[in-house]
Amino acid sequence: MEKLRFEDINLSKEIQKAVSDMGFEEMSPIQSQAIPDIMDGLDIIGQAQTGTGKTAAFGIPIIEMCSREDRTLQAIILCPTRELSIQVAEEIKRLSKHKRDIFVLPVYGGQPIDRQIKALKKGVQIVVGTPGRVIDHIRRKTLKLGNIKMVVIDEADEMFDMGFRDDIELIMNHMPEERQTLFFSATMPNEIVKFAKKYQNNPKTIKVVHKELTVPEVKQYYFELKEHMKTEILCRLIDIYNPKLSIVFCNTKKKVDELTIELQGRGYFVDGLHGDLRQPQRDKVMSKFRTGNIDILVATDVAARGLDVDDVDIVFNYDIPHDEEYYVHRIGRTARAGREGMAFSLVVGRDISRIKDIQRYTKTKITRKDLPTLKDIEEKQTDILLGKIKEEIDKGGLDKYEKIINPLLEEDYSSFDVAAALLKFYLINSRLDSHKELDAVDFGGTSVNKAMSKVHINIGKRKGVSPRHILGAILNETSLPRKTVGNIDMYDKFTFVEIPEEYVEEVIGGLNNKRIKGTKVKVELANPKR
Repeated sequence: MEKLRFEDINLSKEIQKAVSDMGFEEMSPIQSQAIPDIMDGLDIIGQAQTGTGKTAAFGIPIIEMCSREDRTLQAIILCPTRELSIQVAEEIKRLSKHKRDIFVLPVYGGQPIDRQIKALKKGVQIVVGTPGRVIDHIRRKTLKLGNIKMVVIDEADEMFDMGFRDDIELIMNHMPEERQTLFFSATMPNEIVKFAKKYQNNPKTIKVVHKELTVPEVKQYYFELKEHMKTEILCRLIDIYNPKLSIVFCNTKKKVDELTIELQGRGYFVDGLHGDLRQPQRDKVMSKFRTGNIDILVATDVAARGLDVDDVDIVFNYDIPHDEEYYVHRIGRTARAGREGMAFSLVVGRDISRIKDIQRYTKTKITRKDLPTLKDIEEKQTDILLGKIKEEIDKGGLDKYEKIINPLLEEDYSSFDVAAALLKFYLINSRLDSHKELDAVDFGGTSVNKAMSKVHINIGKRKGVSPRHILGAILNETSLPRKTVGNIDMYDKFTFVEIPEEYVEEVIGGLNNKRIKGTKVKVELANPKR
């Protein structure tokens, strides 16, 4: 199916402007297929991976459907975790920023419920929340569902894995019968399909089908890092590997512009390429790249189509692409004409699931690498310098430079001391000085390996509870990120859970006296002897 551009469908000028502001050039496959059908009022079962643009696929129709004059709740989106609820709410806010009087509220455990109640009383049209906290509001009658027009179950497979099926069923039973219901999931086991159809009216199934891919012979690596580290780590990799030509891929036009300016400010020979550039501008940028006047090209996927340059040494995925096909197209820009090539991907948070999806689909290995340190750069630059020194010595013709050094040698300075001092001056004045220090990378900061503690929960296997129910309860009632939860050791009558020390009090306070599968639980810090 030919991908659509946002201007190809009947969207309000406010949405069109918001999409343009966000830097999107064309719809992702799930957006192309889902948005027209959702806007036609159809119930949808959509199968697509995380990071494929699902949020906009249902978010845009929701915003277009909502009445700005009516401050009652009109749409609700259920998400498995606090992090995803916040992420989805933020994206919908960005998409609706030019539509005044559209209000979006995330509701989740770990945040004071009074604050959420206050916001709900003022009136919101869209709520994004975790099942447990949504149920809390339903029971308190602070969430009124009578005017709901659209319901979205996002990441349905993950919700079921976390034991939220009963919670979702309870919520759905409070909804008006006359509504539009959308299910989105990375996988579609029969259990989810049957469940979805129970609450839908003649749903249309949309599955993003990928083409068969041919993966080039490229050495592929990824780095796990925080968002604020991305530009610094990119610069370190460029300085360590010193590619003749490289391409840095971003997902949006806005990011291309921002990153290009930042890299130029750091002294790199770089220019940007995206769909907003006129053809003469595009041709000029490409000419500079082919002739080596710039050695780094920052580009979007759309802009890089038809790019034919043989000497690209490294492809950087500054943003992980929404589509596996895009990844393959990106890394195919290197390793041409029998040459070796490398691809580096910068992975933040939930991006790791995309990397795993790409590996499964392409049947290739993407190897994790440690983040480069300032010491790594210094060592690399020292190696480069020593190589150049050897070349100059072999060439000869150093007589005039020896005359400059001789006075120092006559003062009893050794040739070793002189060489070491010159090396120091070179490194101080090299690009090393432009790099920013990163605590967790350069000084062994605590953000990488956090100290863990164990909490004891007085419920176990005999109550029909599984680790997924425990995990779901923790994530629903606290702000604890899912990936920081350690081992869950379950016994007949109790359970131990490893969590970072900084979250102990929040987990104990948030979970105490809450119900897991109908049983009220007590949570306490585990005895160290256990």
